[in-house]
Amino acid sequence: MKLFLIFLSAVLANNFVLARFLGICPFLGVSKKIDTALGMGMAVIFVMTMASVITWLLNLLLVALNLEFLTTIVFILVIATLVQFVELFMKKNSPALYEALGIYLPLITTNCAILGLAILNVLYGYTLVETIVHAVAAGVGFTLALVIFSGIRERLELLEVPESFKGLASALITAGLLSLAFMGFQGMVKL
Repeated sequence: MKLFLIFLSAVLANNFVLARFLGICPFLGVSKKIDTALGMGMAVIFVMTMASVITWLLNLLLVALNLEFLTTIVFILVIATLVQFVELFMKKNSPALYEALGIYLPLITTNCAILGLAILNVLYGYTLVETIVHAVAAGVGFTLALVIFSGIRERLELLEVPESFKGLASALITAGLLSLAFMGFQGMVKL
């Protein structure tokens, strides 16, 4: 039951983008088309899951060696390495998606959602299985928010919108309303 609550909490109630406001840069930058949003979401799910597992294991080592003060630096190095792997993989296997994501793919390296997830897993004292569930759920929540937002933005492009609301203005208003909608899930899950 706890694993289900962790999953539900990370996807809906504590969504990293819409409730914790982490990972906003790729959220706004890659949300113009649904297919690009899905590609970014899959990359983020992979990086979040792998980074969480590796950082959880490395945290055990850092605690055993009494080197907890190196946690943030070690976590950032792990995330940067994983993102480089994802970038090389996409460049070789999906050049169109690689081009569509552009600068936002390397920005996963500095995506505060991934670092925040790794740190939260340690702070919450999750077991390895709980860490994996939390990571996958956080990635699914990120992808869900990204796909919903990109779907709305695609529809807005087809509508007649007043000039002052075109582009980033309508995107920010939409993101705010979507965030309010997701905050309605806040009382649903208590861990």
